[in-house]
Amino acid sequence: MNSISELERYRAKTAEQRFLQVLEQDFRYPPRIAAAILEEAQGCLLGKHEGVRAGQMRILLTRERAAHGQALRETPQIEVTWTVDAGAEDLAVLEQHGQNGLRRVRIQRLLDEALEQGALATQEDLARALQTSVRTIKRDFAELHTNGLYLPSRGYLKGIGRGQTHKAQIIRHWLQGETYDQLSVRTHHAVSSIHRYIKSFVQVVRLHQEGMSDEQIGLLLQIGVRLVQDYLTVYRNNDQPECRERLAEQLVRLCGSAGTEKGAK
Repeated sequence: MNSISELERYRAKTAEQRFLQVLEQDFRYPPRIAAAILEEAQGCLLGKHEGVRAGQMRILLTRERAAHGQALRETPQIEVTWTVDAGAEDLAVLEQHGQNGLRRVRIQRLLDEALEQGALATQEDLARALQTSVRTIKRDFAELHTNGLYLPSRGYLKGIGRGQTHKAQIIRHWLQGETYDQLSVRTHHAVSSIHRYIKSFVQVVRLHQEGMSDEQIGLLLQIGVRLVQDYLTVYRNNDQPECRERLAEQLVRLCGSAGTEKGAK
């Protein structure tokens, strides 16, 4: 697809676009309200679905804590679900950052999904799933590392310790003052996706401040416990005045004056 018109034709065929059309044309919702309803519906209906949806695949990967140096047949493996194509979200990335940007976003997403399910992927695993060469994946890794993004692959994680998802890394840079546009350039993610990550992070912090456990937060927000813990680690590690102020502003938007008091603590 080389033009916006081609992207629009592709998007018009998706279930997401059909749902938006119904909301806008039949129910007369403005586009922004329709998009918000779609996002909420996807979170409620698809959040923890155990089946493999369109755009997903099942793959065997090495378990996260498997020792290095073993023969492949002796290395513990686990089956995980990978989202190779995230539909409308990926189309937004393609429009903003092109094919290379889309591939790099998919690399980040696949590595995160592996980590959240107790596995680590190699560059060869990524190349197979994305139907490209290992050389291309290596170039993408180099580009993302140059932009300050840590990639929790099996080869890179060895000897370093627990990996951190790209979403948590995006939140850290945001707390330290980067704008949505700057983060989009750094990570190749769509601005709408970055906005969603920040909203989720703020919700995690608010629920944590209310005394909920990590497991309860994950269940309520339909996100993995590991991501909840990553978000809270970023929250604790960035307890500087400017970071607290940035978070407090978002808490106000999310939950009004009650969030102001909690965000200031």
